[in-house]
Amino acid sequence: MASVVAEDQDARNALGESEIPKATICLWYDTEAEAAARFYVATFPDSAMGAVYRAPADYPSGKAGDVLTVAFTVAGIPCIGLNGGPAFRHSEAFSFQIATDNQAETDRLWTAIVDNGGQESACGWCKDRWGIAWQITPRVLTAALAAGGAEARRAFTAMMTMGKIDVAAIQAARRG
Repeated sequence: MASVVAEDQDARNALGESEIPKATICLWYDTEAEAAARFYVATFPDSAMGAVYRAPADYPSGKAGDVLTVAFTVAGIPCIGLNGGPAFRHSEAFSFQIATDNQAETDRLWTAIVDNGGQESACGWCKDRWGIAWQITPRVLTAALAAGGAEARRAFTAMMTMGKIDVAAIQAARRG
């Protein structure tokens, strides 16, 4: 980040060297890192925008002054969005797993992702419009699987038939 120019003086002064996280997830985007970060911050609790850094010179997939990286936190996890161009694409090999407390929260997050140009998948997975995979996982499902035995088997079998997880169906499967 030292080789890029922050949006404003406050952003440049926002992080001292000791405040830079030890580990940060870097997410590669073609050109929409800032739009993705703003969507995540608006959608997920415990999320925040950080500095937006602009390229100080032309680079292979952009020009001087273009947004190069965006610092943000999504669900408490520090991230950097990098506008690196079309060379790399996301896959389900990386995903964010978001634990939800109830059906309303599950529905809200799933709908926010899918209805914003994303796509549904199976077993609580979906992708956002930028190709990032998300697992929207009710805690009741995780607890059922952790219980082991017949309870876990019933919950797992029920989950395998679902796109978005149905909390009531998982609870019914747990009970047998």
